[in-house]
This record gives sequence, structure tokens and C-alpha cells, in this order.
Amino acid sequence: MELEMWEVVHIPDKPQIAPNQQPTVNVLAAVIEPKLTNVLIRRLNQIAPLENLRHLKRVQKKLLEGGKIQLSVILCVASDESNESCSMPHDVQELINSYQLSVFQTKVCQYAALSKEEWEEQCKLWPTSYHPPTYNIDGITGFSKEDSQSIFIFMNMAIHLAISGNGLVVNAAVIVDPLVKQVVATAYDQVCSWDIEADKVTLETNCLRKPAALDLSTDSEGMVSHKTLPSTCLQDETKQLYTGVSCLYPWRWAEQQPVHSSGCWHPLRHAAMVAIESSAARDRLLFPSSGDIQDTPIDVDNKQYSMGSPAKKQKTNIEKIAGNGIKNICEEDSHSLSARPYLCTGYDIYLVWEPCTMCAMALVHQRIRRIFYAFPNPNAGALGSVYRLQGERSLNHHYAVFRVMVPEQVLDGAHHQT
Repeated sequence: MELEMWEVVHIPDKPQIAPNQQPTVNVLAAVIEPKLTNVLIRRLNQIAPLENLRHLKRVQKKLLEGGKIQLSVILCVASDESNESCSMPHDVQELINSYQLSVFQTKVCQYAALSKEEWEEQCKLWPTSYHPPTYNIDGITGFSKEDSQSIFIFMNMAIHLAISGNGLVVNAAVIVDPLVKQVVATAYDQVCSWDIEADKVTLETNCLRKPAALDLSTDSEGMVSHKTLPSTCLQDETKQLYTGVSCLYPWRWAEQQPVHSSGCWHPLRHAAMVAIESSAARDRLLFPSSGDIQDTPIDVDNKQYSMGSPAKKQKTNIEKIAGNGIKNICEEDSHSLSARPYLCTGYDIYLVWEPCTMCAMALVHQRIRRIFYAFPNPNAGALGSVYRLQGERSLNHHYAVFRVMVPEQVLDGAHHQT
């Protein structure tokens, strides 16, 4: 794959705004004598703290002609009322009268700068502070050629998984340990599943019910087939297509219930959720822990895994894992595994579609480090389209989010291979 054909775009915590179009608010300020600076700042911080404008510096210093320095101080936020004296706090008015300050109104930027470019524009209005993100996650400032190649390979894997089953276009997930570039788990949407071929035909037809104008083809067995992924340049394409993708339509499972007993509908089995479950099952097999908890079988992808903790640590059975469908675990890697990972800490996940809020929150709880997705989710996207969960400061974990712009040639190749 040619690297020049791909692009990885960082999705910031907050919507990007042109540096010269940042929202502003009006404040009241006054020119002061330099010798009064410390006294006035201490008093203003007591009587009129700038609670919602902490990124602003209270004092502005200007160099006038002739080398003279002029200092101005922010007194308080201006009110919408036309009469400044009526809207000004009483203590501030007393301070103005005491020092005979000449008040003027000016504009300042309302929010803290998210980039150096924004900060430079803000300082043209009034001096502000700039604090770059405290977390350091690889890729926010760019990827190396080697890392880019790995990202494209894993995203390509997710795309092929999304169009490989049942004639449907679904969401697919690939969880990767980036330290060893090893796939930990793969999954695709399992909101709908069937046991009998006749039920499968009926339910797939219902899942893919679309307007008559759309081109739905059928294969030799009469199965409805739609294995076309969206163009990377069409923004509104997902609003009508791909009704089988769970994260695009989180509530669609409730609209159509199976009419045959062999059909199974489960609202939680989105691709990311199934991948998380598979990753946990892998960890339980690779890292049996010590304890007195009795083994409890759980079902993952219709396979029984033991959740128990034997009293003595057992040697990993690689053949057993391979037989249960957990992929890409090789024997030499098992010897280097010394401790059970905590959930998906440090892992990356590749999703074909931007996850919904449920999946995005599940990935917060799993301590995923980076999320890559190929196509936005205009209906329920939680990482840039509708919400930006990665910027919610009340959460106790934050991941970095990237969109992988997939070349048209790769999508065409995936369609032809199916």
C-alpha cells in the first residue's frame, strides 16, 4: 500500500475553530500606573475574580512610541447593559473612584487556546496563557513511516472484516497491542444472529430494508447483498445507507424483532463490545490468576470460556487458545508474557465506523489508548460527529482519537475481493 494514498487525522478534544474566528467576550479595563499594579491585582482577585476566564492574564503591557510602557488591567467582565456603572460590581466601582481610573471596554477571547496558532491570535486582543495537553500519546503530533504502515494494515484488516460476512455491511473492530504490533482480538457486529438459513434470509432482508432508489443486488441464492463501503469524500452518504451497522443505528434492533425462534437479537453486541469481550476471554486463558473463586463458564461468540482463578498459575495452552478462535497468539510471544494486562490498557482499537456513545464509554472503561476509525457516524457518533467524549474532563481516562482517510483504491479493492 502506498503511504501517500492514506492520511491519518487527529480528532481533537474540542471542535476546531479558525484561529481568527474564536468567540470573544467584553471586559472592562483601565490603564494604571506601574507602581499600583500589585495592589490593584491583589484587590481585584478578591472582589472580581475571573472565574471563567482563567486563561487571561490580568495585566496587559504595551510598548508605546518613545519606549514608554503602558499597563492596563482587567477590572471585570462587562455586562450586556448599556450603563456600565449600573452593571459594575460595587467594590470595583469604589476601586475605580479611589484610584481615579479611566475605564474602557475591550474584547478578549472567551476560551483557552487549544493550539499555538489559536494562542497567537488571542494575544493580539489580550495576553493569554497557553497550556499544551498534559498527556503525551503517540501520533497526536504525527506518525512515523513505520507506525503509519502498521495503522493502514490494521485498518485494512478491519475493513475486510466489515464486509466479509452474511452479505451485510457492518461495523468491525480490531484490538491491537502496539508495542508488539500484534492483534489481540477481532470482532464485528453481532446484534443479529441466526441459526437457520431460512431465518437468515428473512432477517437480513429486514435489516437491509432501504429506499427503492438504492441498488440492492442479489446473489445466486437470492440473498440480499450490499457490500459497498462509503466514499471518503461524500459526507451525507451514511444518512441513508448501511442500516445494518449497529453504531450508526443503535436503536434499530428494537424496530424489528425476529419472527422465528431461531433468530437472536441482542442490543449490546456492537463490534467494539464483542471485541472487548473477546480480549477479556483471551486474557483469562493466557493469564490464569490465583484465588479462591470457582471457575464460572461464560459464553463468548458461542464458545465456553472459564472465568475462574485456579490456586496455582497454569502454563498457557497455546493450542487450546488457537482452537477457541483467539487469533495471532504465537508461542514465542507467550514466553515473554509475565503479567496479566489490566483490561485493554495501552492497546489500540481500529473501527470501520465511528463508535456510538455506548461503545465509546466501554472503551473508556477498558483504558484503550488510541481509537482509529475510517468513517464518521453522523447519527450517533461519540468521537467527533455528534459528541466528543474524548474531551469530557469528568472522565477518569482519556484516549486519543484519529480518523483514517481510506483511499478509494483500497475500498474498490475490498469490494472486488468480496
